Amino acid sequence: MSEDDIYIQRLLEGEPLREPVMRSAIQSLHLPLGSQGLDVGCGIGLPAMQLAQTVGAAGHVTGVDILPELLRYGEELVRKAGLSERITFREGDMNQLPFADASFDWTWSADCVGYPAGGLTHVLEELIRVVKPGGSVILLAWSSQQLLPGYPFLEARLNATCSGYLPLLKEISPQQHFPHALGWLKEAGLDQLKGQTFIGDVQAPLNPGERIALLSLFEMLWGQRLPECSPEDWNEFQRLCSPGSTDFILDIPDYYAFFTYTLFRGRVLQSIRRREE
Repeated sequence: MSEDDIYIQRLLEGEPLREPVMRSAIQSLHLPLGSQGLDVGCGIGLPAMQLAQTVGAAGHVTGVDILPELLRYGEELVRKAGLSERITFREGDMNQLPFADASFDWTWSADCVGYPAGGLTHVLEELIRVVKPGGSVILLAWSSQQLLPGYPFLEARLNATCSGYLPLLKEISPQQHFPHALGWLKEAGLDQLKGQTFIGDVQAPLNPGERIALLSLFEMLWGQRLPECSPEDWNEFQRLCSPGSTDFILDIPDYYAFFTYTLFRGRVLQSIRRREE
């Protein structure tokens, strides 16, 4: 499988976990019916479909992503969902969005812009540029998880020594981590800033989709052993998180896990637009 195929598979496998909490986050925004929005880093369009349903038949969502393979897959998903008239995909780079100034009522990005860390000055300028005065810039990203009940210290050590995020977070200043997004939005000149965290959870008995999603998450988070991970922790991870193990953690009758998504938003001011012009 290609890297794009693997990424698409991960997105589809994880949807049973993400979909309910993503829906809660979108509902909290109270996006106006009939509004026109942009999904930056849209991937295969799973959030775009929820956004399109929220803004109604008179609204429209444009998804932009740099990977054409993801967009092609998304177009087929949208067609099957009967939303082709309400969702459009466009290939493009978030650092140079292929849209005119003030084209949208809001911009949204999930698990992409600023996630899990990065310098965002120019990207935020682009998001602001394409939003009408009074519109919103919305950032959402996975922010925490507790997936190994009864093993909090092992999970903490795996997060510190074996996490797939480590290469992205090493030697990054604290101010560039996603939880500082309110500061990024403030520095960009937005007002009415708000942060909010949404909780998703699962409990036994797990349905097949939840089991697949959790297995995929184990693999994504901790499936690649890094040098910092001790042999003892690696062996314990395999004992608990391998389906063939007699101690497979998803088989315990009282399994419970939770995770969080955190949303940050701000409003584009008329004064910003005038200053840019």
